[in-house]
This record gives sequence, C-alpha cells and structure tokens, in this order.
Amino acid sequence: MKTILVSSCLLGLQTRYDASDNYSQAVIDFLQTNNLTPIPVCPEQLAGLATPRPKCWFNQGNGEAVLLGKGSLCDETGDDVTVLFLHAAKETLKIAKLIDCKHAILQQRSPSCGSQTIYLNEKLVAGTGVTTALLKENGIAVYGDDKLPDNIQQI
Repeated sequence: MKTILVSSCLLGLQTRYDASDNYSQAVIDFLQTNNLTPIPVCPEQLAGLATPRPKCWFNQGNGEAVLLGKGSLCDETGDDVTVLFLHAAKETLKIAKLIDCKHAILQQRSPSCGSQTIYLNEKLVAGTGVTTALLKENGIAVYGDDKLPDNIQQI
C-alpha cells in the first residue's frame, strides 16, 4: 500500500483555522479506490499555531516568493506569520522524507496547502501555498483537493 500526504482537514479532522474541517468524500473515495494510505498533515499545527487561530493570507507574493525571501504572510490581526509558515513547510517536508512520500493531496486556497489558488490580501488569486511550494521544490507532486489525478498510474 502506497502512502500519500493529505491535508488533515480533508479527512474530516477539525484542523482548519476556525476549528472546522473540509471533509472531502471525493478524496476519501480516491484513497480507497486506489488503496492509498493517507498520512494526515496540517502544516499550521506542525508549526505550533493553535486551532482555532486567526485567518491568514499572503500580503506579498505567494509560497514560491516566500521561499525566495520575497513574499510574506500576515494574520487577520496584522501580525507577520511568514516565519511560522516557513517552519510549517519544513516540518511537513520532514514527514514526507521520513516515509519516502512522493505525492500529496492538499486543501486548495490555503496559505500553506494551496496548489493552484491562494488568498492575496483577502482576494482569491492563482498561486501556491508555502508548503506546496517547498514540497514541489523537493520533487513531491501536489494535487489540489479539487483536481485529483485521473488514475493510480499518476501516483
């Protein structure tokens, strides 16, 4: 059985910033159909952020820009949380390396996990989250919860 990193909120764990989840039956069905073992991750929790926690978004750039030292994130109180999100990405990458995981299904729109869309100054835009950018930089394929691979051959 192959392993795959999965945003814990997609599995029904209440790890979102507001202590709710983003349970996805489509993700569960995909995992079961393809005999994949999910490894739940919540980068923000790995970084030590509380649940619930203030909502966060990019105020400059995206995940790739943050990795280059040219982007930043803040929370709704105005605090800079860039260092925490970098730490979150590194901790998630450690897990992937520990289990030799090459694929991930992550929650779209998240400042950590977004693979195609993120929030920049509270506006939904194209871009990647910090964790997604770091995973991709290290050869890990990342799929959004809204764009799962067509078949197991892609995993």
